Amino acid sequence: MKKGEIVSGKVIRVDYPNKGILLAMDEAEGQEREVVVKNALPGQTVEARIIKKRHGRPEGQLLEVLAPAPNEKTVADGLCPHFGLCGGCCYRSMPYEEELAMKEGQIRRLLDSVIDTPYEFEPITHGPLSAEFRNKMEFSFGDEYKDGPLALGLHKRNSMYDIVPVTECQMIDEGMRQILDATLRFYREKGLPYYHKMRHDGVLRHLLLRKSFSDGGYMVALVTTGETAALDLPGYVETLRALPAGAQIRGILHMVNDSVADTVASQKTTVLYGTEFLTENLLGLTFNISPFSFFQTNTLGAEVLYRVARSYVGETQGRTIFDLYSGTGTIAQMLAPVARHVVGVEIVEEAVEAARENAVRNHLDNCTFIAGDVLKKLDEIEERPDFIVLDPPRDGVHPKALEKIIAYGVENMIYISCKPTSLVRDLEILQQHGYHVVRARAVDMFPGTAHVETVCLLSNQKKEDAICGNIQI
Repeated sequence: MKKGEIVSGKVIRVDYPNKGILLAMDEAEGQEREVVVKNALPGQTVEARIIKKRHGRPEGQLLEVLAPAPNEKTVADGLCPHFGLCGGCCYRSMPYEEELAMKEGQIRRLLDSVIDTPYEFEPITHGPLSAEFRNKMEFSFGDEYKDGPLALGLHKRNSMYDIVPVTECQMIDEGMRQILDATLRFYREKGLPYYHKMRHDGVLRHLLLRKSFSDGGYMVALVTTGETAALDLPGYVETLRALPAGAQIRGILHMVNDSVADTVASQKTTVLYGTEFLTENLLGLTFNISPFSFFQTNTLGAEVLYRVARSYVGETQGRTIFDLYSGTGTIAQMLAPVARHVVGVEIVEEAVEAARENAVRNHLDNCTFIAGDVLKKLDEIEERPDFIVLDPPRDGVHPKALEKIIAYGVENMIYISCKPTSLVRDLEILQQHGYHVVRARAVDMFPGTAHVETVCLLSNQKKEDAICGNIQI
């Protein structure tokens, strides 16, 4: 198949994260070949244009869905009207049971490709909500097309610039949708320009929304440049508080960001109304959540994830546990009541400070939280762990940090991954040094999207062999 060639066929499966595998006829070879087509769904018949080859396999750009999958939902069935336009969801049109089965298969294939010993792969689990599950969303100001009216929403699929207004987004609840819509209407009427990423001019940048599932409260953070004269912030506060959801707004913040980077950040934060944090309860623990606190974006799903993790840890009485890449210390504090000591290491200083405050709030005096890079801080910690929990960012564990972790020689560790391709890369190294996977499970924290969490329990084969050898003697 040559670049630019148009092919069509049926999608037989979808590999992680959203790589549809299309069976299409290669006329030159006279046989069917697999073609990777992103954003295609299993069971669809699609048309695609070949754009490149990777590792000898052609990849195509989706042009048209010629026939939908047998159970594919439509707007008449309750499908989000923004589906296919915005880049937020790629599986929203699938029945959720089929999405779960597909994700379970994706993770199983990835793990089986590298795990070299028998292990128990458990059925996928998920939270109680398949829609309106997110407790945090970041929206961008821009336009839907060049020189179009002001838009506020998510980036258009496969676009870095065009913005899709997503006022009916199904990942957030009605209160968030009201705040999103009211913000867009308010600043359209003001006629203020959005911040242009190429020209570096304009005012409006982002809208950050957070929700507490414990008490239903909302946090609103409007991010703009320092040109604040025309923002009418008092009028904006009044508009939001007049909404049906206004009574549940706990805080409205204004953040100034004059950097050129297109990130949601604050160089100066002003509280316009209320407070600058929300309170969330998780598995009996209380957490204060600030605008940029790391906290799982699916609160109810996080409870499922952490229950799985806790069941994998097993007996912790009198043991020292290292929680590496600990974020705001959720896992550390969950394990602390039944451990001798828990040490959390996290590079984001704000998250570490929040973890310390939350530990005090939860009356836990056996937690130590250290701010810094895991790679460097492991050299400074004199204590040695009996058990290690790894919950790294999407890129996984730094190879040199992984060497130091392996050197501890703990009998068991847990690896929680939000990107299974990084997980399998690290598993290969762990297996080379005597660790093997005992149990694994996918946990769907992000319904409708390509993302999924994976939890693995690993055991040190060399240590087990040594113990068995001593028993035999």
